[in-house]
Amino acid sequence: MSVEKEVIENLRKEYSSESLSEKDVAKDPIKQFGRWFKEAMEANINEPNAMTLATTSIDRKPSARIVLMKGYEERGFLFYSNYLSAKGKEMAKNPVVALVFFWPELARQIRIEGTVEKLTKEESELYFKTRPKGSQIGAVVSPQSQVIEGRDMLEKSWKENETRYENRDIPKPAYWGGYVVKPQVVEFWQGRESRLHDRIVYKRADKQNWKIVRLAP
Repeated sequence: MSVEKEVIENLRKEYSSESLSEKDVAKDPIKQFGRWFKEAMEANINEPNAMTLATTSIDRKPSARIVLMKGYEERGFLFYSNYLSAKGKEMAKNPVVALVFFWPELARQIRIEGTVEKLTKEESELYFKTRPKGSQIGAVVSPQSQVIEGRDMLEKSWKENETRYENRDIPKPAYWGGYVVKPQVVEFWQGRESRLHDRIVYKRADKQNWKIVRLAP
């Protein structure tokens, strides 16, 4: 059963929560992100670290998927993945990416544009050791983004590796590790009444400073 076009067109929500002023935001977008992320956690939003990662192929076709942010710091936003996955191959060819966080409960979204780099092997190994053992095995057995015959082969390989590493540490696969997205542009969007949303954008001026501007909604 499909939903009528008119019903979709009339889906509307009036935003009337917080405001966002360029006078009140932090001078650094990472610090401002930290403020909003803390508020998202305090609001008990389900997986506030879920973010859309957009990449492009070598022939400039875009693709996007949800990944989980595993940290943010002065240099950027961290996540982990299979280097041989579709997104891994695309980032290897074109390191320019975009991220989007969306927290509808707070009528907020954050858009990030920047470049992505691999974390060091040591950083990736350190994080890998903190993962649940089941997730570690999953990273070992899954040829991410490749065509497989069926789920049975994954479950069989998972059980085999569960037995193999029952009393041993699982080494990080060479094809798995972390990335950091280094931002060049960060936009904070706050929903407001009558679609007159607040949009505050940070644009990198140099290695240490940011220019803060307001965009029309």
